[in-house]
Amino acid sequence: MHPAAATPAHLFDDPAAEARWRARFTAARISLPDWALHAPDRSVFVSNASGTYEVYTWDRSTDVRRQVTDRPSGTHDVALSPDGEHVWWFDDADGDEFGVWVREPFSGRPDGWEPVSAVPGVHPGYPAGLELGTRVTVVGASTDDRTTIWTRVGDADALEVYSHSEHAGVGALSRDETLLAISHSEHGDSRHASLRVFRLAEDGTVAETVGELHDGPGKGLEPLEFSPVEGDGRLLVVHERRGREELLLWDVSSGEQTELVLDLPGELGAEFHTDGRALLVEHTHAGRSTLHHYDLATATLTPLDTPAGTVSGAGTRPDGTVEYAWSSSEQPSAVRARFPDGTDDVLLTPPGAEPAPASQPLADHWVGDVHALVARPADAPDGPLPTVFSLHGGPHAADEDRYSAMRATWLDAGFAVVHVNYRGSTGYGSAWRDAIEGRPGLTELEDVAAVHDWAVTSGLADPARCVVEGWSWGGYLTLLALGTQPQRWAAGVAGVPVADYVAAFEDEMEPLRAYDRALFGGSPDDLPELYRECSPLTYVEQVRAPVLLLAGENDPRCPIRQVDSYLDALAARGASYEVVRYDAGHGSLVVSQMIDHVATEVDFARRALLLAARA
Repeated sequence: MHPAAATPAHLFDDPAAEARWRARFTAARISLPDWALHAPDRSVFVSNASGTYEVYTWDRSTDVRRQVTDRPSGTHDVALSPDGEHVWWFDDADGDEFGVWVREPFSGRPDGWEPVSAVPGVHPGYPAGLELGTRVTVVGASTDDRTTIWTRVGDADALEVYSHSEHAGVGALSRDETLLAISHSEHGDSRHASLRVFRLAEDGTVAETVGELHDGPGKGLEPLEFSPVEGDGRLLVVHERRGREELLLWDVSSGEQTELVLDLPGELGAEFHTDGRALLVEHTHAGRSTLHHYDLATATLTPLDTPAGTVSGAGTRPDGTVEYAWSSSEQPSAVRARFPDGTDDVLLTPPGAEPAPASQPLADHWVGDVHALVARPADAPDGPLPTVFSLHGGPHAADEDRYSAMRATWLDAGFAVVHVNYRGSTGYGSAWRDAIEGRPGLTELEDVAAVHDWAVTSGLADPARCVVEGWSWGGYLTLLALGTQPQRWAAGVAGVPVADYVAAFEDEMEPLRAYDRALFGGSPDDLPELYRECSPLTYVEQVRAPVLLLAGENDPRCPIRQVDSYLDALAARGASYEVVRYDAGHGSLVVSQMIDHVATEVDFARRALLLAARA
């Protein structure tokens, strides 16, 4: 039996401070609404308004909103049929990500409705894409054996159109529903996918393969969407032929490829305007993002005047209005709209009188090529501060200038916060992202060490009061850091981590096994010494600092058995550690549970630093 971490009743003696940090989590939030292609007044979004992140509908013509789902572990995967008549959501068990798509009427459930598979004949699996046409439905699912993709025409039986032992996914369906693009990794590298386009027959079967796109080793391709114009076979694709994510148009019918060379320094994503004549471009660079209008006929790029911060999603309405989700380190997330007349305002507010309280700004610091984002507590003294090095998950993700209730809580508790966009992070080019191949974990920690050295020598961080913290891949890096850099850390907090890499590989979902094979260059059977070298369990004897470990019982990404093996190893050597186990998957969608986890983390770090000061 491992020692359970206690959740404190409160973090702050001051009632106003206690209310403020909790309000950052309990304040209602909403995702960017997705609207129905042929019924644009009908939308769906995800919100935590009920206390758990669930699916909601929004009828814009009447401003009526309805909560669709109400499940103990929450719901976050949702889609809307083109006619706006049905809401589709992914039904898994207790957050384990293994399940089926179900659908229900937009207007509400009929008597006796039960969540059954919306596409009979499609077996349960991990979601591998969904495309909803007016006539054709395309569903992908992955299991431990393979990825399978089915089509269904009307109410006919589902037809298997693709199956392979390597990971794949549904990419895009053309507007006339005759072309289906999929991404695949038949070449054995799921991190750098290739594309294939099928022509579908009237019954949904594959009539022929009309296009293949493969850019070679280390150069991935991502299908975004087909042109919204009926009969237009142009597919918008992200490529990385010049070492960063850029855009191209692939005319599948003719085979012509047109690379869109835009004068922007970062990485790019985009979607078509509804008339197919222009693109809404999302540009990410050095932890911040901007929106741009790109006219395809004139090759003219025009920036849209959006607030400084991070755009986490955007789309263009039929009338030209650009809707986008935005936040900054100081201001909480909001769904905004930039209207055709150039005005910009909040589009949709969640229920509740008060938004989440504001927080502190992030400052940029470059340590060699490593980009760090740093926040200081309000009214912090000039002297070295207790500092949390918060390591993001992914690893192919990045910390950005966006709102974080977690960061704000650490700041209120008097900690400085340092985010490190280590090698492996996205937004800094393909070479930076792929630099961890063949030596994951240890490579990222070299960058964390460099930033730690800077933080100490600059006078920001007190070297005796540094905490390393992260979730998912960040949790993995936390445990690895505690074992390989024990002199740097006074405490470690690891949420849903990889703790024993060999056991994790054996138990994790197949899409992640494919990812790990690509990242390491093979499986643990192929490369046993490399997996051992990169596994936190290998270094457990060197851990000196107290450890808090939080884990979900149903986590398919960082399964519980490998967490238990690490905890057993800590116990065997009499280490100082505590654990939180919760009945969900890879993180929680329940707000009260999130609050408990954060309170436990901060309280644990405070107690660990107090013990270190007395030692």
